[in-house]
Amino acid sequence: MAFKCIIVDDEPPATRILENYIGKVNFLEKVGVFNDSLKALEFLNAQTVDVIFLDIQMPQLTGLQLSRIISKNIKVIFTTAYPDFALEGFELNAVDYLLKPISFERFYQAVSKLNSEPKTIVSNQSNLPDLLFVKTDGKNKFQKIFLSDILYVESLQNYVCIHTEKQQIITHSSLKNVIESLPENEFIQIHKSYVVSLKHIASTDNFSVFINEKELPIGATFKDAFFDTIDQNKI
Repeated sequence: MAFKCIIVDDEPPATRILENYIGKVNFLEKVGVFNDSLKALEFLNAQTVDVIFLDIQMPQLTGLQLSRIISKNIKVIFTTAYPDFALEGFELNAVDYLLKPISFERFYQAVSKLNSEPKTIVSNQSNLPDLLFVKTDGKNKFQKIFLSDILYVESLQNYVCIHTEKQQIITHSSLKNVIESLPENEFIQIHKSYVVSLKHIASTDNFSVFINEKELPIGATFKDAFFDTIDQNKI
């Protein structure tokens, strides 16, 4: 599977070089190019992206500032003409730091690191189909959760809360990232803020889903797809 990536740089020659390089690498897929950090932020809030090639010297919102705002699940590769920013870039856990002008050899060396980068929510569905390891507070601290125990997942701005019968686990992630880690035949999104386990749904009405005595709203955007799924299992 290719890494979905965007370029954020206000210099057209630099973006053209990066677009050319991305097109040569079969495990990268360009999904956007932005010359404005704020427009890039709007896109990131609405779309799933794995990697951002991010110029540091940007108007309005610098690359360093943007990297502190976006989801920690997005891998950052800084691009800049100023070597003085390298140390601060690595302190922000950047995958790499590319100094302009960027050669293809140096670019490929940076993106090759992506295959060894861990995700905040780890799901190995071939070997561990029944559980997730969820990042919690502290370095290398993960909480194991069995998929069968998850009632629903709730979005809390830059965090998500995973609800089970016994506990609630909060992690720094996006709802989109969680959805990608869950099996499609067992979980479904019913609202911009909620993903629910189909097996734990007790009942529904036209506006709500009831799980474990909790009423969750059904969003208009997700209503048709949700009830299509219900219809497939009705008697």
